[in-house]
Amino acid sequence: LSITLTLRMLMHGKEIGSIIGKKGETVKRIREQSSARITISEGSCPERITTITGSTDAVFRAVSMIAFKLEEDLAGSDGAAAGRVPVTLRLVIPASQCGSLIGKAGAKIREIRESTGAQVQVAGDLLPNSTERAVTVSGVPDTIIQCVRQICAVILESPPKGATIPYHPGLSLGTILLSANQGFSMQGQYSGLSPAEVTKLQQLSGHTLPFASLGHAPPMVPVAPSSPQSLPLQLIGCIIGRHGSKISEIRQMSGAHIKIGNQTEGSSERHITITGSPVSITLAQYLITA
Repeated sequence: LSITLTLRMLMHGKEIGSIIGKKGETVKRIREQSSARITISEGSCPERITTITGSTDAVFRAVSMIAFKLEEDLAGSDGAAAGRVPVTLRLVIPASQCGSLIGKAGAKIREIRESTGAQVQVAGDLLPNSTERAVTVSGVPDTIIQCVRQICAVILESPPKGATIPYHPGLSLGTILLSANQGFSMQGQYSGLSPAEVTKLQQLSGHTLPFASLGHAPPMVPVAPSSPQSLPLQLIGCIIGRHGSKISEIRQMSGAHIKIGNQTEGSSERHITITGSPVSITLAQYLITA
């Protein structure tokens, strides 16, 4: 039985440059030699996410090639003896799996540290606007690779619980909520969110929302359709995802009904209509924007 593993890593621009290589040659070589799928998030923010997917072996081959490549660049820049420079990888892991990784009273993470010699740190806070945490692994490549193997073994044994909101660098929920304010009026009359819903959104986002202070608001009509938004066809494709996987994830996580209109003759856009409670509409808009 072949298990597909997906590993997400957070990298700085400089590390990304090193992994992509001149004209993309390095990442192409890593893809070919590891046979893992490797994608790097778009965007101009200083941090980007590298996603590695494939059989567990393919993923470990890719991780070890990335670790050695980073080491080579670090050694080169420090002029140190090649091959003995500690490298740091930052894995992005759903918070619901971090408990198993830490173990009872920290027993599991201690065991991983002791058996591999790598340093492993699980961040106390969630990454912004997500339900994921950063797990930082440092050491020389050989120890890091052993450590990542053990972390992956734990993750495969304990699948994430509930919905995971993946971390997107450089995306702030506050700005999205403020731009998606069809659900509620922000001018301080009252928000259409019950305090419980506000708390839920805050937990999901790790953010204090600007309208939380508006207190107990008269409830709004529960079904408030957002005005249909039009999106260009190439974007509709990414929102629907392969075999509809992305759109069903957005529907499931937000609890909103999302209808994608048919393409009208001669138009390069399609309408999206979102209905549901204000909080689910906002969450759906946030996930679509993300």
